[in-house]
Amino acid sequence: MTSYTNPVLNDGTRISDLIDLENREVKMRTLSDPELYNLEMKKIFARTWVFLGHETEIPNKGDYVVRDMGSDSVIVARSGDEQIYVSLNVCPHRGMKISTLDGGNASTHLCIYHGWAFKPNGDFIGAPVEKECMHGKTRTKDELGLKKARVAVYGGLIFATWNIDGPSFEDFLGDAKWYFDTLWCRTIAGMEVLGPPQRFVVRANWKTAAEQSASDGFHTLTLHRWLGEVGPYAKKPDAEGKGGDLTPEMYGTEVWTEHGHTMRCIELDRKIRRLTGKDPATLTPEEKLTLLPPPGITKEMVPELLSRFSDEQLQLMSSRPPQVGNFFPNGLFEFIYLPQPDGTVLGAMALHAYVPKGPDKLEFVNWILAEKDTPPEIKALMLRQSIQLLGTSGMVEQDDSDTWPHQTIASKGAMSQDITLKYQALYENGRPANWPGPGYVGEGFTKDDTQWQWWLYWHALMTA
Repeated sequence: MTSYTNPVLNDGTRISDLIDLENREVKMRTLSDPELYNLEMKKIFARTWVFLGHETEIPNKGDYVVRDMGSDSVIVARSGDEQIYVSLNVCPHRGMKISTLDGGNASTHLCIYHGWAFKPNGDFIGAPVEKECMHGKTRTKDELGLKKARVAVYGGLIFATWNIDGPSFEDFLGDAKWYFDTLWCRTIAGMEVLGPPQRFVVRANWKTAAEQSASDGFHTLTLHRWLGEVGPYAKKPDAEGKGGDLTPEMYGTEVWTEHGHTMRCIELDRKIRRLTGKDPATLTPEEKLTLLPPPGITKEMVPELLSRFSDEQLQLMSSRPPQVGNFFPNGLFEFIYLPQPDGTVLGAMALHAYVPKGPDKLEFVNWILAEKDTPPEIKALMLRQSIQLLGTSGMVEQDDSDTWPHQTIASKGAMSQDITLKYQALYENGRPANWPGPGYVGEGFTKDDTQWQWWLYWHALMTA
């Protein structure tokens, strides 16, 4: 049974004082408090499963990348046994960082300080001048390896946790896995990254980005309103000078789970009707998927979908698939349908991680993906358009990354630190009839339930 300690900050504030569970409000102080940030590194990033990258970034034996699990640098490496290992990037001898590079290929990871050597799986090989036993005789070589995390590879995605005896990765995903399978496990060949991830630093607390990634749909209507003016939803201005209306895109189904994973499932009927002129109600899931394949899937791949998923999952994929959502604590995924000038639709698939770099700094990391079997010319187009829209200088991300620093700065004010973030727009109509999947589900205009669930799990971890 989980016990709750409700830690107290140095000024006497309890963690539970920062969240009003009854009124669904969170004090802005949470977005910049240094003491709270240090607790998050221990209670969240050292205890949950953290997304680190994709297995196709390290396809060969000895390949590695250096990533972060909260405030800890780690080496993500493919060892000689073809397995992926995640090891703390700290030499157990004198605390030197083992790898100072972003990645590469190495059969041995060598500490530049005193020359201690480690295998890609983290095992200690030895120190220079073997006959002098410069690693000493107090500890065995087995005891001197790099600290190893627990690793899960899911649909090519690499996750790790320091919580060695904690919940399994499947338990951590919970009900979200039923939906995530339709995104990450669609084909036999699987996905690949289209080059290394883009990265840039934002002067903002990691939670400003992460709580938005928990399926905040409402901000699209205002922060990204240009989509209705010059983007794919634009139309000829009316007599009042107004462009396209984004409001219809705010309706759909939203799913949230116990562990703070969420997604927005947006109806495809309007797209199918506009593209084909056919009535979606008269079409089977197979016909819908063939007319409008999921982002990143070609018509030639549709038979694979039909063989890999249940009727209920195919119903979801062909009617209201997850298009935007998150992995708790700091990951976001986007599977977006991009209309093309010739009337066709191109898929964009991106993954973001909002890596904590301090109470008021995060690193934005962006991966662009495609199915391995996608034709090269389509991959090239997907990469270009995905970067233009969702990359570090993309039109959407320029909007988002402008708001987060303002929130962080405001949260430091003597008065504003006690102002509350409010999550009080609730779904009131219950679970939609005949919804095929598990989890908590709301239908209609986008609401706050998904983001509030993100904060509820944050609160549970911080007080556990």
